[in-house]
Amino acid sequence: MIRTFCTHKIRPQQELTNKLWDFTPCQGEFCGKHYSVATPSCWESYPDFTGYRGEGIYTTQFEAEGTIRLEMKGISHTATVYLDEREIAHHYNAYTKFDVIVPDLASGQHVLKIKADNRFSEESALHIPNDYMTYGGINRPVVLESLKRAYIDRVQVTPFFKEEQWHIAVNVYLKNISKTPITLAATIMAADQNFSWGNTLIPPASELCLSASLPFTNVESWIPDSPKLYEIIATLSQNGIPYDDLIDRFGFREIHTSGKEILLNGKPLRIKGICRHEDHPQFCCALPYSAIAADLALIKDLGANSVRTAHYPNDEIFLDLCDELGILVWEENHARGLSLDDMQNPNFEPQAEQVIREMIPAHYNHPSIYIWGILNECASDTEYGKACYEKQFNLIRELDSSRPTSFASCKFKTDLCFGLPDVVSYNIYPLWYHDTPVSDYIDDLYQWIQSETKGAGKPFLITEIGAGGLYGYRNPYHGKWTEEYQAEALEKQITAVLNYPACCGIYIWQFCDIRISEEWFHIRPRSMNNKGIVDEYRRRKLSYNVVKHLFETLS
Repeated sequence: MIRTFCTHKIRPQQELTNKLWDFTPCQGEFCGKHYSVATPSCWESYPDFTGYRGEGIYTTQFEAEGTIRLEMKGISHTATVYLDEREIAHHYNAYTKFDVIVPDLASGQHVLKIKADNRFSEESALHIPNDYMTYGGINRPVVLESLKRAYIDRVQVTPFFKEEQWHIAVNVYLKNISKTPITLAATIMAADQNFSWGNTLIPPASELCLSASLPFTNVESWIPDSPKLYEIIATLSQNGIPYDDLIDRFGFREIHTSGKEILLNGKPLRIKGICRHEDHPQFCCALPYSAIAADLALIKDLGANSVRTAHYPNDEIFLDLCDELGILVWEENHARGLSLDDMQNPNFEPQAEQVIREMIPAHYNHPSIYIWGILNECASDTEYGKACYEKQFNLIRELDSSRPTSFASCKFKTDLCFGLPDVVSYNIYPLWYHDTPVSDYIDDLYQWIQSETKGAGKPFLITEIGAGGLYGYRNPYHGKWTEEYQAEALEKQITAVLNYPACCGIYIWQFCDIRISEEWFHIRPRSMNNKGIVDEYRRRKLSYNVVKHLFETLS
């Protein structure tokens, strides 16, 4: 499954995954042995590879001719792509898509090989031993498209409300991949309105952006309680004959900050959210549509209105469903808990910036995404770290000025970076890592932000709070790690946060228990992060109903 809706009616498109591929590990006990494996999937789902860290080669065949585009939506974590034994692409980061165009392909059968590598090394600055698992494999779909000389690369839609009506600013990005100029007619249709640029000359081997601004009447706003979506259809034609197309969706909504408030369509947001990793004991990080939908059904049942994508860009299918269900999304680039030494790895800045450059254009049109985050719990208490944060926020604003920005800090009264984002956010764990009363801790922190930092006067979010609890572990003493203690801690934490008037909302850490890197075993029972309100199998802990009750009753 590529998306939850059709993205092309003219351009031929075919999913190459959702079937068996040949898989061969390159190291270890089973090196060179051939397996038939379903894709997308992680190799840890298969008995011989539950803890495999290394390289593996996936192979399939397809028929095609002419110019093709191969899009890999997620390979963990480093991919080298070969077509007919020739290397055609190399990519780092498991959680963003990349593509490659192959011109003038001879007619017939072709062999596609993808080497995936999930090893840790100095070459990998973002995928490191961490408080979540770096899996291996083709974890998201691979798509084959047939192209002509030119095609629509993407469509960018920015809604805005002006003079009592909705408008959209539209950018349509066209690419001519041939060595000669081509003239095509470009049109868009959105919410029953049409706009045409007429015949447009696209120079050889170039990209062209067409822009327009359209007003609308009698359209519905996108809000969580009524998440109305509209299609935008961009079409190219040549002498009246359909040539190429691209279909995407958007919603009429605006996000702003004003003083200490985050505003959706001019109204203050009160976030009741939860952090969620892409992790499952059966599927690892390659969750299918049904598992993603089941997670979101539980999140909706909780009364939550937002999900934070910890700690990387999420699957497009997850975002499509959030658009449809009215769930607000904090999406962030890929980095968690990097020390100053980690951030001084020469690969860190280019790799982290690459994630931003790939995340924002790909996910720009999702109305559910209301904020961009970066660098969770990294070295924001250092001058070097501050310079890195500043560069990344500047890059985000170059790519998208329509959404606010933030980062989740854990640097208690030492953070140097609150002058950079639009929203100040903190990860705090009173009653878990220390016993300070929650209200006292929040107030102390907030007063410091207002009096001692450049975050004064900005919206304030709690982006992580919670406690560990082992599913099924209960005792009359209600000690730490019991379900009882987790439920009682969350009740006090949520009540304090949502009753603190200066706070715009809360994200609970976390939705489900997740597998972690083996290197973290000494601080994580079962080699799991056990702070989920459901366990890894989505069985509800005592804390689930506590959260549900509080989200439903606290405004």
